[in-house]
Amino acid sequence: MTTFYYSNPICLEHLVPAGHPERPDRMKALEAVFEHEHFNTLVRHVAPEAAAEAVLLAHPESYLEKIRKAIPETGFSRIDSDTTASPRSMESALISVGGAMAAVDAVFRKEADNVFVATRPPGHHAEKNTSMGFCLFNQAAIAARHAQKAYGAERVAIVDWDVHHGNGTQDIFYDDPSVIYCSTHQMPLYPGTGALRETGKGNIFNAPLSTNDGSDHFREAFRSRILPALEEARPDLIIISAGFDAHHRDPLAEINLVADDFDWATGKVMEIAGRQCGNRVVSLLEGGYDLVGLAESAAAHVIRLQEG
Repeated sequence: MTTFYYSNPICLEHLVPAGHPERPDRMKALEAVFEHEHFNTLVRHVAPEAAAEAVLLAHPESYLEKIRKAIPETGFSRIDSDTTASPRSMESALISVGGAMAAVDAVFRKEADNVFVATRPPGHHAEKNTSMGFCLFNQAAIAARHAQKAYGAERVAIVDWDVHHGNGTQDIFYDDPSVIYCSTHQMPLYPGTGALRETGKGNIFNAPLSTNDGSDHFREAFRSRILPALEEARPDLIIISAGFDAHHRDPLAEINLVADDFDWATGKVMEIAGRQCGNRVVSLLEGGYDLVGLAESAAAHVIRLQEG
């Protein structure tokens, strides 16, 4: 497998107040682990900054302008109850979008089999008209729309194993059966969405987990709900919203996964990608707030992407 890795040091300059969990140290932890010899074959690229107009693939212009106006010249601004911005936050958010779009380009042009994009801020909580949950723009949604617009993808699947439900991605595609959204997440937990009954146009597949569930429950949810939906969808591209905050060390939730679970889930997704869409997998970093748990889990995920 040829695996591309996109990152950009400017994303370290999306600053947050002291004590905020979505902090630059997350990227530093990933950069450190990816220096290991296991990752010598990773093809590394600087994630490009997208044009602001790319945001309009998933958000209205009024929302783009709202975020633009919220960026401070100095210090911090509060965009919502848990999302803040600093002077380079807009640039960082557009780099997250640009990295996701470049990843789509790479797999459709057959330059890479799969791609991992390690940028911040994350995106899956950003709804069509609303920022929340540390997220400004929904790069998974933008990447899906880019695949459809630029490469004629008829069906895109988004698999989200962040411990928090990706309400933003679900909101954007709730009435659009050309994109299927599959999520495992803890419930009840922020943001409060993700019930089994939320099915959209038959394209939303939620598999909620209970507090203190572990590997067995996660894998059973994946086998019984996520993988059959992927098989039936026959997607042209699979996007992973790769949050690693279901790791047992994470401070923001109570699911007890280990790094091997992310390796296993990655492998299962890749098996379907091999059968259905020419191996095309684009993985985008979402959550993961314990630095050790994040590094272990992302390492296992990327090793599996490389090895198939």
